[in-house]
Amino acid sequence: MNVESTDVLIIGSGIAGLMTAECLRSHKNVTIVTKSSFRSSNSYLAQGGIAAVTETEDHWAEHFMDTVTAGSFHNEETLSEILVKEGTEMIRQLEEWNVPFDRNKDGSLTLGREGGHRRSRIIHAGGDRTGSRIIDTLYKRIAGHVTMKEYEIAGDLIIKQGRCAGAWTKNSEGEITIYFASTIILACGGAAGLYSVHSNDRSISGDSIALAYRAGAVLSDLEFIQFHPTMLFKKGVSYGLVSEAVRGEGGRLVTSEGAPVMSGVHELGDLAPRDVVSRTIFGFIQKGEDIFLDVSKVKNFTNRFPSITSQCKKADVVLKEGKIPVAPGAHFTMGGTVTNQWGETTVPCLYAVGEASRTGVHGANRLASNSLLEGVVFAKRTASRILESKDHEVSIYPVEWGFPTQKQKKLPEKIEIQRQMTQYAGIVRTGKDLDKALRWFRRFSIDKPDYYSTPDEIERMNMLQTGWLIISSAQMRTESRGGHYRSDYPTKNDNDWLKKQIYRKKDWNEQAEAEKTAAGIFA
Repeated sequence: MNVESTDVLIIGSGIAGLMTAECLRSHKNVTIVTKSSFRSSNSYLAQGGIAAVTETEDHWAEHFMDTVTAGSFHNEETLSEILVKEGTEMIRQLEEWNVPFDRNKDGSLTLGREGGHRRSRIIHAGGDRTGSRIIDTLYKRIAGHVTMKEYEIAGDLIIKQGRCAGAWTKNSEGEITIYFASTIILACGGAAGLYSVHSNDRSISGDSIALAYRAGAVLSDLEFIQFHPTMLFKKGVSYGLVSEAVRGEGGRLVTSEGAPVMSGVHELGDLAPRDVVSRTIFGFIQKGEDIFLDVSKVKNFTNRFPSITSQCKKADVVLKEGKIPVAPGAHFTMGGTVTNQWGETTVPCLYAVGEASRTGVHGANRLASNSLLEGVVFAKRTASRILESKDHEVSIYPVEWGFPTQKQKKLPEKIEIQRQMTQYAGIVRTGKDLDKALRWFRRFSIDKPDYYSTPDEIERMNMLQTGWLIISSAQMRTESRGGHYRSDYPTKNDNDWLKKQIYRKKDWNEQAEAEKTAAGIFA
């Protein structure tokens, strides 16, 4: 067993974790622990871009309105405003760091449009490789300045005297390390990997939620799971995400007979919010229909979307025929560990950033390309709060060898956990189905990991813990909203709330401009 100390311990290596490390590295000793390689994250896989207001014709109030509309008006207003206002500055920062964003011939940023956006404000890099381009840039900046520990899974957080004091990990060789730190940051993603068909990296299994729960942190909105409408899905096998940007460039959802899927469903058609499109496709599939993304009218598809083109080759999809078989898959977790605008959780010295956190900016359904934006905006804010806070000395506590209190019951295989989540807590839910899932999860004793647990056992324990929490949350919310759809309860409509509440601004001029925008959309 090894014992190490550091100023800041970051668990996870996605965009939020790396951005936080970049902002702290000149002032603190930073250690990053990640369960796989640093490239194994949802951020690295992100095909879609990063949404932000960068043109004078656009306005933060419009981006804000698109965000809360997609979020079914469940968003935290103050934090959502911070997200869209500070997003512009963060794009400039990434440009200064030489992230290779796509540009037009005149040097201006190339802007795309995705679901839920009423303007083109999506910035890409390398076509559909935005996430990897940003991650590689951030990694180069922190390399040599930050300690990176790969292939180590966090077993549990260490809570001493009412605050988080560190964490213990186990690596792929079975070695245990105890990390003590003055600041601990959860940045290990969400929980969409708990479903059979998903867009997430293989390493994503709800670890952040389980770790925070066992540490006593407040969690919220776990029932809101976003299902992306277009996973490349052929003969029961998922080959990865087909970016929403394809529909933004003219791709259309059709049946095998060529009938438009989204006709008459939503005013934005194929670019409707993701929950709407996913449920519509799901309805067709339940009736035995195959759904395709018609890309025949997308110009320069192979050059514009190289990653998707590669996926199509693996799936033996002939792009010349112009149709990609698709189906919805779990994509993003709106809920998580509750944080304020500075990344602080309810447990002292414990922070959370990115998809591991519940800032409330996504409401009940995330707006396309707001996830990378959240990662950079609130990572910078979290780092600034840590630098402003009174330094805590790193306390080294006596290490106790933990013995199991009881023999762990046999854990279910990951595929069985995924099957239960997909069947009973998927795109469409009912109280009866959720009850069935809860009874299944209660068959297992969900103990916390101990030093004897293998990395695989730790992951499965986390999956059980997080799955139970998601299903319990879904059972308690007796309404349909955003990514949580209960067929046994009606959908609420809060447009009046939006009109009355979201444009309360301190500055009269900003308020007038926002109200003018709202008047145009809600006329």
